[in-house]
Parts: sequence; structure tokens; C-alpha cells
Amino acid sequence: MTMSEERYIAAIEISSSKIIGAVGRVHPSGQVDIIAVEQEKSSESVRYGIIQNLEETSTRLARVLERLERKPAVSPRKIRSVFVGLSGRSLRSIPTTVRLNLPDDSEITDEILARLRSDALDAAIENTLEVVDAVPRKYRVGKLETTNPKGTTGNEIMAEYDIIVCRPELKRNITRVIKDKLGIDALGFVVTSLATGHLILTDQEKALGCMMVDMGAETTTVSIYRHKALCYLATLPFGGRHITRDLQSLSLLEERAEEIKITSGCAIAPDNPSTLNLNGIKVADVINLTVARSEEIVANITEQIAYAQLKEKDLPGGVICIGGATRLNGMTDLISRQLGLQVKTGRLPSYVVIDDIKGASIEIAQVGSILYAGATLTNEQCLEMPRQQEMPVNGIANDPEPQQYTQEQPRRRKANPNSFSSKFRAFTAKLFSDPREDEDQSLFE
Repeated sequence: MTMSEERYIAAIEISSSKIIGAVGRVHPSGQVDIIAVEQEKSSESVRYGIIQNLEETSTRLARVLERLERKPAVSPRKIRSVFVGLSGRSLRSIPTTVRLNLPDDSEITDEILARLRSDALDAAIENTLEVVDAVPRKYRVGKLETTNPKGTTGNEIMAEYDIIVCRPELKRNITRVIKDKLGIDALGFVVTSLATGHLILTDQEKALGCMMVDMGAETTTVSIYRHKALCYLATLPFGGRHITRDLQSLSLLEERAEEIKITSGCAIAPDNPSTLNLNGIKVADVINLTVARSEEIVANITEQIAYAQLKEKDLPGGVICIGGATRLNGMTDLISRQLGLQVKTGRLPSYVVIDDIKGASIEIAQVGSILYAGATLTNEQCLEMPRQQEMPVNGIANDPEPQQYTQEQPRRRKANPNSFSSKFRAFTAKLFSDPREDEDQSLFE
């Protein structure tokens, strides 16, 4: 494949509420068009980001991939490999500091930075958890403190990293579903919150200090940035589904409770109590339940600032919200009120274009970020044209030669095992220095 050819990238995100897949077309200019998006409810097969039922998840993911392949913009290409987002309750960061003594006036090179990162990964002591990545906060060369030490000189370099770890079954179960059951290659695992922060947040927001809140069905991920670097990451066991389950106490099935939450629920109680009645359900009761749970979730979000050893004044860049649960009426206003900070909805940059109408929603932020990471960090091709059958002669197909029957195994692309991982390391090392365009595209429908 030449650099002038278009490439096709596929990405999947498996969350507690849904499995979402996307296909993107990568232009030679670097623009990424999201040409197809499909999703499937994950039911109870996924809890807090970890796959519990391998068989059900593989069946649902297979349906997502099949529908993607039927899209006019994708067909007749077949998805042979994907990039996979990692998220969930077990994902968290561990601060780690490493140092290297150097010969006098040594220039800091990529090789030295790679050694620092390797030492940081080796320093991870929680052997019950799997190390996913090492994200640099800052470096110090002599007395110089910087986020980009390459090219500076000194006889010692110190680096502060956030080691991203997760429970081993998070990656293991995903691999079992994708490779073992579906015969598709997983080209790389992407920490969804990091990739989303890279794509959604502006350089100015990260330089000033900001918080990104990703509120999903069962978890809420809080990422805090200062001085262009990630300084705190935590996943909270609260999300939109907890509000829905509270409403089920009103003798409602989950589907009906979800509907009432969207139409009548709110995060901030109105000044005048409602007297409306919905088929025997008092709207006032709905509001009381949604407000109480929303306040609990936001209180836990607020606490993360103190856990990061910061104060609200340290985040003048404000709060950027993504995730379907933030669509609850008044939720962003409640976050703003409790934190005393400006709150806005995350937006995709102009160089990521949504062509599929189904993707024009807030949910595209995460899978779109995974897609963009795969598109920009590798030269991999995730889609292939199907092999053409032998053409018939005079309108009659040639009979195949008799052969012993063997079950055909799914075709897989062979990926360089070091390709994505090495480039993702470089990606996290410079997460916060890429130029941004001012134009964006709203993630809300």
C-alpha cells in the first residue's frame, strides 16, 4: 500500500450498556471520516467494563461487525482486524517517579526517554494488576522542569509517570471474544480515556487545567489535566444505569424506567414541585429519585479534585463532559453548580468527520477517539476486499478438484506485535502538544 492510498480503520468499544463499532476512512491528508457506526445493547454480559459472558458478547459483536460490513460505504470490504478501547472500573493510574544518571551534559534523546519509560513500567509493584501504559506527567533535567525534554542537556533526568493498570481479565476476555471466537485480530488496545482526552480537549484547556468527565451507564471516568499533562485518572462505580435502577423501585421495568428518566427526570429539582401523573407514576417521585442519585454521582466527581491534591481554582479550563448519562436534564448544570466551574459538552475536532448519521451523537466520542488513535499511530489496514472466486468459463463454473474436507479457519491479518504498542508509547509521550483546529463538531444529536 502506498501512502497516497486511502486506508480503512475499524474500532470497537465494549461498555456496560452497549457494544459500538465504527469504520473510518483515512485520507492521505490525515483527515479521518467516520463512515459507518453500529451498536448493540450489551445487556448484563458486561459489568463495569469487564466481559462476563463471552458467548453472548461475541454474538452481539458479530452482529455489529456484520452490519458495519453491509454499509454501502464499507461493502464489499470485510473487517479483518480492529483497534479496541480499554475502559472500566478496574482501570486506574498509579503515580511513579524514576531517575537516570547521565554523563555530563548529555543530550536527552528518544533512546533515553524510552529507557525512562521502561524503568517506570518495571517499577509497577502491583503484580495482581496488568500494566497497560505509562503516561508522562513531567520531566526534570537538572533544574529545568518541562513536558518535552528532548534536546535538552544535563547529567540527570527525572520523570513522573502515571502507570495505567487494569485487572488482567479486562484484556484477556476481550481477546478471547475477538480473536478466539470471531477470528479477528486485535491490532492494539487503546486506553479510551487517554485517546478521548487527546482528541476532545484543546491544548489551551489542558494547559490551563481542566477536568474531563465521561459518564457512562455503570461507571464515570474522571481525567484531570494540568500543564498539558494528565495528572489524575479515576473510574467511579456510578453511572446513568444507577439512576434507571432507582426508578425501577416505582414498579417499573428497566426499559420503561429508562424512558421516564429521559422524559421526566432531572438532576436539579425544579422550584415548583410537579403535580403531574404518568399512568400512576408521580413525576414528583421520579424527580426526587433522579435528583438524589445525580447529587451522589456529582459529589463523588467533586471529591476527585481533592484526591488529586488540587482545588477547583486549579482548573480554570473548566469541565468537559461526554458520555450518554450527561444528557440527563440539568446534569451539566449540577456539575457546574457543585464545582463552581464552567461546564461544556465535548466536541470532535474538524479533522474527524462523521459521515454516518447514526454516529451524530455523544456516544461517538469514545469510539471515534479509538478510531483516530489507530488511524494516526499506525499504517495498518483493517479492511480487506474479499477474495474473488474463480470466474466461470462459458457461463459454467469450474468444478473444484476433489479434496479432503477441512473446516476453513477465519482469515486474519498478521500484525507486527510491536507496531502499535511502540507508536502508542510515543503517542502518550506527546499527547498534549499536537496542534488543534478551532472548528469543532458537536457530539450531541
